[in-house]
Amino acid sequence: MTGAPVQRAVVIAAGRGKRLGAHTEELPKCLVQVGARPILGWQLAALSAVGVDEVVIIRGYRGDVLETGARALAPAGMRLSFVDNHEWESNNILLSLACARAELEAAAYLTYSDIIFTPPVTRALAVATGTIDLVIDADFRDIYVGRSLHPLEEGEVSDLDDRGRVKRVGKRSLPAADAFGEFIGLMKVSGDGVAAITSALDAALARYAGRDDQPYQRAARFRNAYLTDLLQELIDAGVAITPVTIHGEWREIDTGQDLERAVALVESRPEEWT
Repeated sequence: MTGAPVQRAVVIAAGRGKRLGAHTEELPKCLVQVGARPILGWQLAALSAVGVDEVVIIRGYRGDVLETGARALAPAGMRLSFVDNHEWESNNILLSLACARAELEAAAYLTYSDIIFTPPVTRALAVATGTIDLVIDADFRDIYVGRSLHPLEEGEVSDLDDRGRVKRVGKRSLPAADAFGEFIGLMKVSGDGVAAITSALDAALARYAGRDDQPYQRAARFRNAYLTDLLQELIDAGVAITPVTIHGEWREIDTGQDLERAVALVESRPEEWT
């Protein structure tokens, strides 16, 4: 049974994106232009298409520029707020998300800030009925053909258990050849999933207080942990995480090569991206 529509999103956007070179000398990564829109513009449009009208953005590098740019990109009626990751240069996605801990008490979409995805992707996620739903691309190998600057081994790959739930997820969680798909960095948390996520995050923050240089899941140091490390912690504890399967309707923009390929894609298939 589906619950009330999710109307909030949290965008994890603190990092600079050094691998994009000159593109991020003055701009945060999420404001880099991909065809007709910046990355964040594509995200806000796709989220708005499923009724999201409140977005929390976690900022770090060039936070002032990010806020100005985000407000200019927001669809009419969408409310934006911002939280700061003051240690963005030395931590990673999980601790960046922890900066918005106070915003995680209700159902929400969570997304990385360096991906673009089509409105059909958010529509598929919106109607998913799990409490923690991950968007997973079953055709991810096709995206890596010719992607020489971001090899397949860097993908946040995943496989499924015999009930169709996510079994493993994250970089180097399993050989890419054995993976069902790749987690694209977009998910929805609702119902009991909200409590599961916040409880696991709170427990990890307490456990690693003053010792964030210790290993956590596949991260060599807790301060460098990914969101997928927390998700794997939940899976290992028996929490059900369900896949929302897509087939290539997204792109990650991590390098200049990625950017060129993403621009070519959205310009060649504009009907899929609006």
